[in-house]
Amino acid sequence: MTQTIAPRVRTLVLLILAVAGALLAGAAPVSAHAALTGSDPAQGAVVDTAPSQVSLTFSEPIAVGDDSVRVLDPKGERVDKGDPANPSGTTYSVRLVSGLPDGTYTVAYQVVSADSHPVAGAFTFSIGAPSETTVSVSAQGSDDGLVGWLYGFGRYVSYVGFVVLAGGAAFVLACWAPGARVRAVQRLVVSGWLALTAATLGMLMLRGSYTTSGKVGDVFDLELLGDVLQTKTGAALVSRLLLLAAAALFIAVLFGAYARAADAVEPDRDAEDDGGGDGGGPDKRDLTFGLALGGTVVAAGLAASWAMSEHASQGLQAGVAMPVDVVHLLAVAAWLGGLTALLVALYRAPVETPVGRDAVRRFSRLAFGSVVTLAVTGVYQSWRQLGSWSAFTDTRYGQLLLVKIALVAVMVAVAFLSRRWTQRLADARVSEAAEEAEGTEATEQVEEALRTEATERAEEEKQPAGTAPAEASGTSEVSEASMAVEAPKPSDASDAKKAEAGQDSVRAAQLARQRAAAEAARQKRLRDADPNRFGLRRSVLAEAGVAVVLLAVTTVLTQTEPGRTEQDARAAAATSSSASATGQGSGAVSLTMPFDTGGKNGKGVVSIDLDPAQAGDNALHVYVEGPDGTPVDVPEVKIALTLAAQNIGPLPVAPDHVTTGHWSASRVQIPMAGDWKVEVTVRTSDIDQVTVSKNAQIG
Repeated sequence: MTQTIAPRVRTLVLLILAVAGALLAGAAPVSAHAALTGSDPAQGAVVDTAPSQVSLTFSEPIAVGDDSVRVLDPKGERVDKGDPANPSGTTYSVRLVSGLPDGTYTVAYQVVSADSHPVAGAFTFSIGAPSETTVSVSAQGSDDGLVGWLYGFGRYVSYVGFVVLAGGAAFVLACWAPGARVRAVQRLVVSGWLALTAATLGMLMLRGSYTTSGKVGDVFDLELLGDVLQTKTGAALVSRLLLLAAAALFIAVLFGAYARAADAVEPDRDAEDDGGGDGGGPDKRDLTFGLALGGTVVAAGLAASWAMSEHASQGLQAGVAMPVDVVHLLAVAAWLGGLTALLVALYRAPVETPVGRDAVRRFSRLAFGSVVTLAVTGVYQSWRQLGSWSAFTDTRYGQLLLVKIALVAVMVAVAFLSRRWTQRLADARVSEAAEEAEGTEATEQVEEALRTEATERAEEEKQPAGTAPAEASGTSEVSEASMAVEAPKPSDASDAKKAEAGQDSVRAAQLARQRAAAEAARQKRLRDADPNRFGLRRSVLAEAGVAVVLLAVTTVLTQTEPGRTEQDARAAAATSSSASATGQGSGAVSLTMPFDTGGKNGKGVVSIDLDPAQAGDNALHVYVEGPDGTPVDVPEVKIALTLAAQNIGPLPVAPDHVTTGHWSASRVQIPMAGDWKVEVTVRTSDIDQVTVSKNAQIG
């Protein structure tokens, strides 16, 4: 029967891997988790005067570099200057050169969201009137090419490695202690450790190129690697590697001292009735408790390396979401990893150490608890990432989540069938024991016959020479004499007997090995022919197949923009489009005023940006540049707002220093619309200062 099963198993495994590969291939390009929710100027807007800066607002904090935001003129030349700044919250801005002519300008950004995913995009705005442009706004992001695909594949391998490592070890400790000395189970757990370690190292090397250029050649750029190590994701990957070193020690003890302790305590125990990991003497119980505690700590730390750097670390209730995510990952590992170990045990466990019905029952209870935990934590995570029922069908994240829920439901249904096969296997145990008893009795009869034959042969060899058979006594004296002459010496006869006895012992050992091999083959045939065990194998294999696809969907899900963020971004884009259609832009006011304090280095230009330049709260930015256009710091900058027509003001504003040549103030209150006078006082030394002013229409 096994000869016909193997091709089917190979075909099913290849089909499962093909589906998983298709899902991973479909995951690229990766959807970012931070979304652009607003900009100034707005996407597609047409402004009358050239702005002094471009501001981008995202749904969550991002990391920016020197070239994270670029502004290109219609000819493709850069017109931004300086590094991007973060004046407030999740708004990031970049300065523009002064005196920009009319035309269409392209804003391209490539940043990294707080949950470690690269965010890339582009949009246009126009000054005066739209014009033709040579810049393409659909440039490939850093995560679209080979590096992005490899990084996504590394994510999948790391998840699989963690599940196999943690779940396989949990299966041995909690469900099947004899599995610690089964070579196939040992290889499985060690393979999980190797896969997770290799994937983590690969992701660490790919990270720099993945979030910047996307070029394969930059994978080995040590400067980029150093930058990665300074980020939250880099720290998480390094922490994972350190925890994997502790996991290696755990594996060594599990398959070393723990396996020897299991052999010493239960050397002749029937594996079909094996206890869990808590059986045996006090020493083994202490070792089991220590391994369980240490393994749980290491596994929780590994799970935390994902929770602290991805989805759970950002958004609503991050302090609650991260522990929930750790519990969720541990439950996934216990269920899917334990299932993988059970599958290996059912197909690869040796005859003398078969996985028993009690081990399957214990895993069934463990899997049930894991499924309940997954349901509770999954409901919370779904609410947090979606926020509304409509997001299930209106967003890609929600659609993938529905697929994941369907796969979990299929796995639970197949697991129910596995429980039924386990019960049938237990019911058939009595008849199986009777067959084993009959086989043992037959074996004992064969061994008894062999012992009798050996005893008779030994007695014949010990018979003296003078007791030869009667028919030999009628020989002639001549022949007796010749035989006496040719008879071997006593020492030669003793050597011959020893040689013959040695040959007999070799033949007996060969017969014993043949009998043992025949008995093992007979036991294997009996197990393989058992329809209950065959049904259990088949149902567990089906569960494992669904689990492979489930992990692929989960990997794609972690790389997809959450439904709540996607809907917020759509709403912001709709608002921006509506404002552009009605001719109501952001209303921001930009003022540029030269100054000269009369002292050394007293000349320059001060620029004021007021957004949205309406009655109520406004954001104010001040930029100071030297005569050559480079940002410069001055000892003091003060702002005053006056509405002379209504005798309001001057209203003082004290902006905070942000970076070189840049000050900002948020929540600047302008009580009413009108023609306001904006005065800027610039002090370049202890005694040199000047006040310059311009009027601006507010509201």
